[in-house]
Amino acid sequence: MNIVIFGAPGSGKGTQSENLIKRYGLHHISTGELLREHIANKTHLGQVADSYISKGLLIPDEIMIDVLSDLFIQNPGTIEKGVIFDGFPRTVAQAEALSEMLKKYNTDINAVVGLEVEEDELIRRMLERGKDSGRSDDNLSTIKKRLSVYHKQTAPLREYYMNKGCYHAIDGNRNIENIARDIEASLDNI
Repeated sequence: MNIVIFGAPGSGKGTQSENLIKRYGLHHISTGELLREHIANKTHLGQVADSYISKGLLIPDEIMIDVLSDLFIQNPGTIEKGVIFDGFPRTVAQAEALSEMLKKYNTDINAVVGLEVEEDELIRRMLERGKDSGRSDDNLSTIKKRLSVYHKQTAPLREYYMNKGCYHAIDGNRNIENIARDIEASLDNI
């Protein structure tokens, strides 16, 4: 089973990813972690990615797909076990490219778990997280910018995956346990 965990910043993607990994034994793929690993190891892909990141530019979709392809080539058992994509795709173009890449492995995205949380709650959670963790990007100004980018670039994925029939809307305004229970109930039917 291949799952995309989807939602705005602060919606609980990381927390719910951990629950899904434990429940279904999926391999967790965080594109941010993959990129940092490539950059630290000074791989060709890492050097290319770093050339964009160091200039404050977004990494092109084809580079992100190459990073994922490299993971599957280096670790063929990953895709056989099933994966949860966390933080990717972020745009419809990335979703289409991901689907094409997965076809090479005779698979596709089986489910998109959409954590739907009200904007005020997202802001409250990220401000709390900033106080607890000291994350510098969890301040009101940056949070509003991140949410604006999410609404412009990433939110259209909801409709894209709904049209594909694999989007599972989950009320993410509740406590962690209730959200996890609803996700499991939705995925157990697949």
